[in-house]
Amino acid sequence: MSFQAKKFSEMSSAVKHTIIIGSGFAGIAMAVRLKQTKNHDFIILEKGDDIGGTWRDNHYPGSACDIPSHLYSFSFSSNPYWTKMYSSQDEILQYMRSTFDRFGLRPHLRVRSDAVHAQFDDASGLWSIKLQSGELLKARFVVSCTGGLSRPSMPSIEGVESFKGTIFHSARWDHKAELKGQRVAIVGTGASAIQIIPAIATDVEQMTVFQRSAAWVVPRSDRVYSEDEKEKFAKFPWLQRLHRNMIYARLELGFLALQRPKLLRLGQKLVERCLTKKIRDPELRRKLTPDYTIGCKRILLSNDYYPALQRPNVEVETQGIKRIYPDGIETKDGRMLGFDIIVFATGFKAAEDCVSMPVIGLGGRDLATTWADGAEAYLGTTVHNFPNWYFIVGPNTGLGHNSMLLMIESQVNYISDAMVKLETVRAKFADITSIAQRRYNSALQRRLKGMVWEQGGCVSWYRTSTGKNTTLWPGFTFEYRWKTRHFDISAYRVVSSLKTDNQ
Repeated sequence: MSFQAKKFSEMSSAVKHTIIIGSGFAGIAMAVRLKQTKNHDFIILEKGDDIGGTWRDNHYPGSACDIPSHLYSFSFSSNPYWTKMYSSQDEILQYMRSTFDRFGLRPHLRVRSDAVHAQFDDASGLWSIKLQSGELLKARFVVSCTGGLSRPSMPSIEGVESFKGTIFHSARWDHKAELKGQRVAIVGTGASAIQIIPAIATDVEQMTVFQRSAAWVVPRSDRVYSEDEKEKFAKFPWLQRLHRNMIYARLELGFLALQRPKLLRLGQKLVERCLTKKIRDPELRRKLTPDYTIGCKRILLSNDYYPALQRPNVEVETQGIKRIYPDGIETKDGRMLGFDIIVFATGFKAAEDCVSMPVIGLGGRDLATTWADGAEAYLGTTVHNFPNWYFIVGPNTGLGHNSMLLMIESQVNYISDAMVKLETVRAKFADITSIAQRRYNSALQRRLKGMVWEQGGCVSWYRTSTGKNTTLWPGFTFEYRWKTRHFDISAYRVVSSLKTDNQ
């Protein structure tokens, strides 16, 4: 069904049908769907200088994806020419830009447009979005595509501001910093760190890796696609679809283990043997052996992380950081270590800090206050008292086993269908009921209780400080696709007061 977006804009020529906040994978997918439904009355707000989101910002050395390329791409925008099984940051960003341009989205993009405040007007059913510049925009619908990996998490360490050398977060990599011959501290051993460390270990004079907890690391079965394979994928699209589906099926099967911690412990024995084989030094092996069940935290893929840690110029430090001084770091056991560069590979504010700006809904309700005890939404997409506001990659839509683009496309389907149905009934707005939202999240949290993320004995960024998992989806991706196949309007309170064409 085609959208007649102009109907929603009759009240004011200044009112947009939709404002999309963010231009990463989620923002691109939503914008493409609007175009496909003949809706051109939308804008994309991007606070940066260009599109790309996470893949624009995370340009650190070694940056790459840990989901195979042919699945970490849109179903509606195939690329038969991926270089490797696991693509690098620059290749992914180029794919995003080419998709963006191929679907003619540039005219809708507004760069350097940072949204700083949002307010819903109960009477008109419109959202007002204030930009950092002071400009005020209005729209019938808002789709928040800022994601959970957009706000770097910096640990609170005494003296950090006193450091005289170079200091930055991995998501804000300073390429002007000269690494050769420098003493470098890497704080963190997560997904970013295990890519950065091997990429720069050969350049630096000395590197100390500050590890709070060890990660389970398994080999990454990467390979280069031959020119013959690329040509066949391009000539016979069904071959590429088959390859994509095979990858999908393999990764989706992995979810079976996440539901059963006992199965994971059997697989853990194999990974432990691999660790024993690759790390000969007993003391280093002890440091690198996690004390929780595999899968409780994100499983990391790497072939060069362990070799890098065994270089003579690399040291793994498990004592915590007590304080940062102008010329180095003091560990909690009182040792002073000198550094020229400190890199925080400490991840993002995903579970705790879910709201990027003040969002004020029905009756002046504040989203940050609503989510004070942990973020939750209906299908990870809509929130009670915040009508016509949609989240993509919202609460409990994250994955521990497959491509996030599968979830993104499912949410786009749901939101698009919502817009069509609300136009059909001439709705001013639709607000998910508190009962529907509560029932959905109660069932979701019950299901999470039996998962390895809750039973595996770890503290992870998946959960808030109170222990609530606000990040992960506790099911197969095809389950989520089924739940979001249609906008279930009966779960919403619909306020219909827009005039018809004959009124």
